[in-house]
Amino acid sequence: MLKNSLKIYIFRLLVFSIILTSGTFCMQFLCPQYVSPALPFIVLFFFIIMLISHYIILRGIYKENKNFVANYMLATIIKFVSYIIFLITYIVLNREDAMLFGISFIILYFLFSIFEIITIKLEKKA
Repeated sequence: MLKNSLKIYIFRLLVFSIILTSGTFCMQFLCPQYVSPALPFIVLFFFIIMLISHYIILRGIYKENKNFVANYMLATIIKFVSYIIFLITYIVLNREDAMLFGISFIILYFLFSIFEIITIKLEKKA
C-alpha cells in the first residue's frame, strides 16, 4: 500500500511541478525583470524536498500507524531546515537577486504547502 500511495503522490507532484515550471518559464519570458532567474530551480528544490517529506509521512501512516504525528513532525523539521539553508545560501551568494528570489520562494512555498495539505487529507481518507 505504501508503494502504491507513493506512486500516486509522485505522479501528482510531478504534474503539479510541471505546471508550475511551465508557469515560471512563461513568467520569465513575459516579464523577466520581475522574476528571479532561479525560479525553475526553486521548483525542482521543492519537488525533491516534498518527495522526501511525503515519504516520511506515508511511512507514518502505513508502517508505523501510531507514529504518524512523530513522522509528520520529523518531515516538517527536515523541510524547514532545508528551506532555511537553501534560502540563506542563495541570498548570500546572489545578493543582487535576493528580493526577487525571496518573493518567488515564498509564493512557491505557499503553493506547495497547499498542495501538501490537500494530498495528505486525500491520503488519510483512503
